[in-house]
Amino acid sequence: MTVRFVTGTDTDVGKTITTAALAAALVADGRSVAVYKPVQAGTGEHGDGDVDTVRRLADVTVAEGVRLPEPMAPVAAATRAGVALPPARAHLDRIAELAAHHDDVLVEGAGGVLVHLDHDATTLADLAEGAEAVVVCRSGLGTLNHTDLVLEALARRDVAVAGLVIGSWPAAPSEIDLDNRVELARRAPLLGAIPERSGALSPDRFRALAPGWADPTIRLTWRSWLPQALSDSHQ
Repeated sequence: MTVRFVTGTDTDVGKTITTAALAAALVADGRSVAVYKPVQAGTGEHGDGDVDTVRRLADVTVAEGVRLPEPMAPVAAATRAGVALPPARAHLDRIAELAAHHDDVLVEGAGGVLVHLDHDATTLADLAEGAEAVVVCRSGLGTLNHTDLVLEALARRDVAVAGLVIGSWPAAPSEIDLDNRVELARRAPLLGAIPERSGALSPDRFRALAPGWADPTIRLTWRSWLPQALSDSHQ
């Protein structure tokens, strides 16, 4: 099995739609896929979360660690709701459980890569240490600096980067978008770009188009990996 971590240069950068697209592309390759979201904030009392979007668009198994109503950072949202956040071990155990029954597990972070997921300051980068990540970025002004910061943070924590995905590629890209696309590809493999408003497509249309939004070779070259922390959870 393969476990991959999907993070982003910021919040609302397109992580969820990218995760759904990667999941749909893997399913199109005949793989069984699960998606895990450690912390989901901002659902309101009865609103859908990111995993609901992924389930609708990609039709894969989904799971969450905890769901919080306020659109805030996880620690603040949990404090506001009076909810205990799961510890890192709980997330790792859940990922291991999903990995035992699926070919691929995609773990989508909350906000940016160093957002605290619990009161011990655990981040997605901590969960992914020694693993591999896909970084979702913007195409517009400022993306190069933001992307460099994320790549540096991951490298310092021994998280390999499979590549970058532009989370929302405009239908009419500006000169800045076009230049940034070239520059991003110099920083890490540019795995693809998700057309803007792709999340509004019907599920059937989304699944039909998703395999073409990313370089299909990534489904062959991403390395299989099981972190030691997950192996330890089965002992």
